[in-house]
Amino acid sequence: MSDTTEFGRFGSGKPVRRIEDASLVSGRGAFVDDFNLPGQGWLCFLRSPHAHARIVSVDASAAREMPGVVAVFTGQDLVEAGVGVFPGPTGFQRPDGSPGATPPRRLLAHERVRYVGEAVAAIVAESRESAIEARDAIFVDYEDLPAVVDLAGATAPGAPLLCDEAPGNLSARMRHGDAEAAAKAFAAAAHVVAMDLVNQRLVPAPLEPRGALASHDPATGVITLRLSTQMPGGARNTLAKDILDMAPEKIRVVVGDVGGGFGMKTGLYPEDAVVAWAARQLGRPVKWTADRSEEFLAATHGRDLESHAELALDADGRILALRVRSRANVGAYATPTAVAIQVLIGPWVQTSIYDIRTIDFDFEAILTNTTPVGAYRGAGRPEAIYIIERLLDKAARQLGIEQIEIRRRNMIRPEQMPYRNQMGQTYDSGEFEKIMDQALALADWHGFEARAAGSKARGRLRGRGLATFLEWTGGNAFEERVTVSVSADGFIEIFSATQAMGQGIATSYAQLAVDVFQVPIERIRIVQGDTDRGTGFGSAGSRSLFTGGSAVSVASKQTVRKAQDLAAEALEAAPDDIEYQAGAFRIVGTDRSIDLFDLAARQPERQIWMDSTSSVEGPSWPNGCHVCEVEVDPDTGEVAVLDYSSVNDVGRVVNPVIVRGQLDGGAVQGIGQALGEQVVYDRESGQLLSASFLDYWMPRADVMGRFRTEMDPSVPCRTNPLGVKGVGELGTIGATPCVVNAVVDALSRAGAGERALALQMPLTAEKVWRALHG
Repeated sequence: MSDTTEFGRFGSGKPVRRIEDASLVSGRGAFVDDFNLPGQGWLCFLRSPHAHARIVSVDASAAREMPGVVAVFTGQDLVEAGVGVFPGPTGFQRPDGSPGATPPRRLLAHERVRYVGEAVAAIVAESRESAIEARDAIFVDYEDLPAVVDLAGATAPGAPLLCDEAPGNLSARMRHGDAEAAAKAFAAAAHVVAMDLVNQRLVPAPLEPRGALASHDPATGVITLRLSTQMPGGARNTLAKDILDMAPEKIRVVVGDVGGGFGMKTGLYPEDAVVAWAARQLGRPVKWTADRSEEFLAATHGRDLESHAELALDADGRILALRVRSRANVGAYATPTAVAIQVLIGPWVQTSIYDIRTIDFDFEAILTNTTPVGAYRGAGRPEAIYIIERLLDKAARQLGIEQIEIRRRNMIRPEQMPYRNQMGQTYDSGEFEKIMDQALALADWHGFEARAAGSKARGRLRGRGLATFLEWTGGNAFEERVTVSVSADGFIEIFSATQAMGQGIATSYAQLAVDVFQVPIERIRIVQGDTDRGTGFGSAGSRSLFTGGSAVSVASKQTVRKAQDLAAEALEAAPDDIEYQAGAFRIVGTDRSIDLFDLAARQPERQIWMDSTSSVEGPSWPNGCHVCEVEVDPDTGEVAVLDYSSVNDVGRVVNPVIVRGQLDGGAVQGIGQALGEQVVYDRESGQLLSASFLDYWMPRADVMGRFRTEMDPSVPCRTNPLGVKGVGELGTIGATPCVVNAVVDALSRAGAGERALALQMPLTAEKVWRALHG
């Protein structure tokens, strides 16, 4: 397709400006809180101030009598109404072979509360202000119980239990690999490198808080639930099957604009379900919007993993075996997602791009009296890559090998593709050494010493770090349904069950449609977020483009083929004699033609309709090499990221501006984990100490230096027709070990030695200063 055509400059590979942005920057975005319904009640929640307590009684009598109050619901009310509970980690096991264990997670706490912020009662009133006033009039008699908020406390002998089914607070455990073979490799190793590493707990903090607006139609029995979610279909299914015992088609989930998700908005929350149930119960619409404090207390957190990791190496620095022992704090209720992320998905990429043939992994999911953990950008892969990249840097220092060389010696080679790792995952493509060499050139790796001298002259310590890595994408949901409607009014409407949440996916889809239909991009309408029009897995695990985009391309081509047959009838010619170009069908070798939209107008329903379901063959394995340089102020311990360079293999690039934005935005989140972000609970009371942006550090522009971000599209993915690889989480995964390795390098050059290697994230100014000065 020529760039000189009217439409060619809007096809894939071009830096098309995002079609979503016009409405967003002009204030015409339609987020969940922008919607209201006539007669709606406003809902708010009474939340537990205790980390662990027995609910002796709930007295809501005064609240129910207050002006404007419509209803007050407690956990007991929902139990008596037969409302269900959220599914637990039944697909996993405890060491004794029993099913994975968790306390039953209800919409409102019943009999016990298990973390500060757990919802105990829901109040519906004529206004939000009236609901809040009534909330403060509810009296709950709590009997305090001992609480545990960290892994050490939860696994200590005699620790208080969150539920009887989980002795030792152990929810689930998985072993991977060959322990005996690993032990032999370690016994025979010339070098053993060991580290204790912490991936601290984080708050995802999207710009838009959660919210819900529900209504119930008594005539049809249908509940319509408007949410801010990444996974409308998943939310509908959980609400129908597990909570309300309804047919899924009796629930419609609608999503408008979503102001960021980062994994936090996957699936259904208890608050969402309460809103839906209350709307049906009261026979009127009900709305709830979270405030930021509620999001810190009750929306899922991310990460929270403590690991002991060891590498066995031969005399030349080649890895003989990798052994990892990890405990993950999954919070008060172990969800299937939280357990899978830490005991299965993270281990899938634990060996990364390295040819490691012997592994011994032991991963545990531990219950504590904290907010439940869920998906957060990268979901298990950042934790795993951080472990292996920190180990390799320490191994390089211990063996006296440069960081580049130890990685080069252990990388999987292109001729080994497809490569099956020891977790049974097959990498379809990857040229890791080539990517690393490009990144080193981009970062001017060999010019570092001169820059370090310049920093020294300014009284600063300069360090450099790198991370070479891959990630798994797709959520193992490889099928996608897309519908296409070519209408007589001159527009092509494409519906996908994936979900936009700020990542620009509608623009990328529209570009792929332009490739096929060869019409101006203004003629393409991308529609998402309505389970009545289609359901699917949604957007998570960086699957939207390689799964959803492939489906858009396939459906578009099928539509053109169908239209070709219709055009043959209209032009009274054989289908094989019809060619399609620039939005019109033509009989080959003649001037007889018909426009695509005129053809649609001739159809009985004045449209050409296609319902297409297609699949990709497997996950994609994007990879990259990230290099950064930092400066440390020795007087204060402050760290500044000066230069951040990365080369990324994301396969075919549909929109380079969007891809670069995803990579850079992800890197900033990874830098946030490296340098400052951390959820902190008081160990005695279980109170959340980092409960607002006043107490929770977030990365800002003043800690970022220059970004140089490049993509290498020369190694397309072989598992999908587009050749694309997921990109949404790649930057986050590489940034954290890259930055930490750079800070450790700066301190090591200044003589901090073992103190630098022992640093744990976040690398706050105080920690860095103490490591430097002993």
